[in-house]
Amino acid sequence: MDLSVTIAGVKFPTCFMNASGALCVTREELITLGRSRAGAIVTKSMTLEPRVGNPEPRYYGFTGGSINSMGLPNLGYRAYAEMIPELTRFGKPVIASIAGLCEDDFLTMARAINQARPDLIEVNLSCPNIPGKPQIAYDPVDSERLLKRVRPLITVPMGVKLPPYFDPAHHAVMAEVIRRCGVDYLNLINSVGNGLVVDPKHETPVIKPKGGFGGLGGSLIKPVALANVRAFWKLLEGRIPIIGTGGVVQGVDAFEHVLCGASAVQVGTALVEEGVAVFERLERELTAELAMRGKQSLEECRGKLKEL
Repeated sequence: MDLSVTIAGVKFPTCFMNASGALCVTREELITLGRSRAGAIVTKSMTLEPRVGNPEPRYYGFTGGSINSMGLPNLGYRAYAEMIPELTRFGKPVIASIAGLCEDDFLTMARAINQARPDLIEVNLSCPNIPGKPQIAYDPVDSERLLKRVRPLITVPMGVKLPPYFDPAHHAVMAEVIRRCGVDYLNLINSVGNGLVVDPKHETPVIKPKGGFGGLGGSLIKPVALANVRAFWKLLEGRIPIIGTGGVVQGVDAFEHVLCGASAVQVGTALVEEGVAVFERLERELTAELAMRGKQSLEECRGKLKEL
């Protein structure tokens, strides 16, 4: 069974990879991903300076999903720039995720990380868990200006990670921005922001930052993720590859993302809860799903969702 995929001219040995933020902050975590069955190594979304992130507890897993308000803990872009050459030796693509706290931060990091030569650079316009910082991707004018400033600085394939959109008009506006900015692939979606999970026993939220508000992940956000994948796949006529992120817990979840138009998928909550062994399990399960349908590759299924 062929689970390999090609995104923006880059070959991935398998369609499964970590979502940025899930077990990918430290050198040790990134090397563990390199040694695992993951089809790529995706760095934590890096900022200009190192960050310790929000106060703990800041992650909580529960039946059906997770909530987090991590606050972008990371080593800073200089540390990741130094690591990238080492990570490329694992024979799988390295995706460097950059997340500036202001527009100029993105430009500084884009120049430096591009020189380190990862296989792809992902511009994260959807960081929902920084107190006082709005998500750039909810402003199409700001998003377009930033992407047009960053694009000339990046010579490897450039992707954009977007938050969930909940209205077809927003899908349409952002699809036009993506068309105009030379984006090579999309990552859909980041966590669904501003959720609140309550611990009824202690009568408190389950996480500390922002009064308990955080980004939701896991199975419960899969319908939102699938809707965004499908909307952008149709609006962009399947011409820009999409990495589906959100609710990939079993192999069938990945199959659904592919049906909606995704080329590959990223795993967040399930990776945090299960560790890197999750990749091998998901491969087995997706292989079984495809075999049951008489399919030999993901390409046979991509975007083939049958509408009623």
